[in-house]
Amino acid sequence: MMKGTILVVGGAGYIGAHMVKRLRGAGFQPVVLDDLSGGRREAVAGQRLVVADLGDAGAVDALLQAFSFDAVMHFASFIQVGESVVQPVKYYDNNVGNTVRLLDAMLRQQVGKFIFSSTAAIFGEPQYVPIDERHPKDPINPYGRSKWMVEQILADADHAHGLRSSCLRYFNAAGADPDAEMGECHEPETHLIPLILQAASGRRASITIFGENYETPDGTCIRDYIHVLDLCDAHLLALEALLEGGPSTRYNLGNGAGYSILEVIDAVERVTGSKIVRESGPRRPGDPPVLVADATLARTALRWRPQFADIDTIIAHAWRWEQLHFAADHVRPS
Repeated sequence: MMKGTILVVGGAGYIGAHMVKRLRGAGFQPVVLDDLSGGRREAVAGQRLVVADLGDAGAVDALLQAFSFDAVMHFASFIQVGESVVQPVKYYDNNVGNTVRLLDAMLRQQVGKFIFSSTAAIFGEPQYVPIDERHPKDPINPYGRSKWMVEQILADADHAHGLRSSCLRYFNAAGADPDAEMGECHEPETHLIPLILQAASGRRASITIFGENYETPDGTCIRDYIHVLDLCDAHLLALEALLEGGPSTRYNLGNGAGYSILEVIDAVERVTGSKIVRESGPRRPGDPPVLVADATLARTALRWRPQFADIDTIIAHAWRWEQLHFAADHVRPS
């Protein structure tokens, strides 16, 4: 029995495509809206896909009128921190402006439930770790500020219009579909695990470590890596809570355990059997030494339990994706 129809904006991207598969498995009918600028058509093969720009108000209105959507899930933000610093207007226009236009269209069509892909970047430099939902919000780059702006807009929309939302604040999404049907495929790639796996498969000669003198046990930054399927499970639980009449909510999502850059590289070597060439680089501005989530609220309120918390499992799933879809076309340099 079909549980409902869900619009997945950005559903052909990394997290969005995994979410579409998870929704199907849970009995929902997903409809994807994606301009394919960062998404891949083949990631949602066989699904309803509308190729359009989120900023195209006519296309969004027509789509919302064509279906009786029970909720909207939004994954169509720009996500590169460095790019946001040099192109802030681009980020505010898409991440804030297009989201506001989407919310306006939802209100016109009386779609009153919204799942928002937020980020740990809203917290800025951590005042304490692990970071819970009460931690002060002080983003230090346009990317983080754009996400925090949307969270505040959603709170106002709930108060004024009764538009209920759930904001899921990711730490470091990683891994891939265990069936290897989809995985991480950004252009350019900026995330640590796929970059290291590119070095393992021969698509990259080395991996650069940006800063080796942080106040951490081995001198490199520590991050909380969460499997993309565990993220999707949290989204599904948050969606079901809204559909059952629950209030607007905000959740931090992570495993509550951090791994340093060197520990992640060691894990990749362990999983792949490849030796990773390491190079030293300068610290990057705004890189805190430690970012680890306190996801107690999501665990208690949503009864969410990560299934793939082990770093070796996260890497093994991503490595299978790398091998099946990329490594065969490259010869590892001698």
